[in-house]
Amino acid sequence: MTKKMDGHVAVVTGGSRGLGEMMVRAFAAEGANVVIASRKLEPCAVLAESVREEYGVETLAIDVNVSKWDQCDKLVEAVYARFDKVDVLVNNAGMSPLYDDLTSVTEELFDKVVDVNLKGPFRLAVLFGERMRRDGGGKIVNVGSIEAMSPQPEALPYAMAKSGVHALTEGLARALAPQVRVNTLQPGPFLTDISRAWSPEFKAGLDRRTSLGRCADPAEIVGAAIYLATDDSSYTTGSLLRADGGWS
Repeated sequence: MTKKMDGHVAVVTGGSRGLGEMMVRAFAAEGANVVIASRKLEPCAVLAESVREEYGVETLAIDVNVSKWDQCDKLVEAVYARFDKVDVLVNNAGMSPLYDDLTSVTEELFDKVVDVNLKGPFRLAVLFGERMRRDGGGKIVNVGSIEAMSPQPEALPYAMAKSGVHALTEGLARALAPQVRVNTLQPGPFLTDISRAWSPEFKAGLDRRTSLGRCADPAEIVGAAIYLATDDSSYTTGSLLRADGGWS
């Protein structure tokens, strides 16, 4: 049987763990060659080898700090040098450092959060998107956050940056149309490695805030990611797809 992404090339930033890893594996299972990009090369390389052996696709591991435009540029050039095309970009890299209170947010922390969560996705989406448009088509998936819709004081810079991602998606959906479709995938609380630091009380509070009454298993991101990364979503662009369990 033909797989949905046979012969496609998919780039996933923040792709070495968590939801990024789930999407990498899902795309590879559907036949895509995958580029795994993250700040640390070793976990990208380990996952690339695992995916190559399990799914028989080509892989490329790259270390990149998406907050630096010169590194974004180098990522784009490296990917095209290896594969000569890109069909899917997933802007998944993100960060939200802890702070004591809003007055303790330093300029350095604020800039770092905005650079990783908004500046980098902008640069990569523009560079990959323009090449996709010239090559005849592609899909960009910007990973958002429930914080963008319901900002909390303990993650306000992050929420502001992710709100900007929503604007980026809608603007680029118009700028790159009709060849390239751009959408936001908004996860809710997922039980990735980050959740290991949650107290039972904190997790219970997250469970209660969802209509489904629970946090999600990481594998539950796969259906939404495949939908946006394939022609299943052929008439969907500029949209926000919530995979958040009915977050309220």
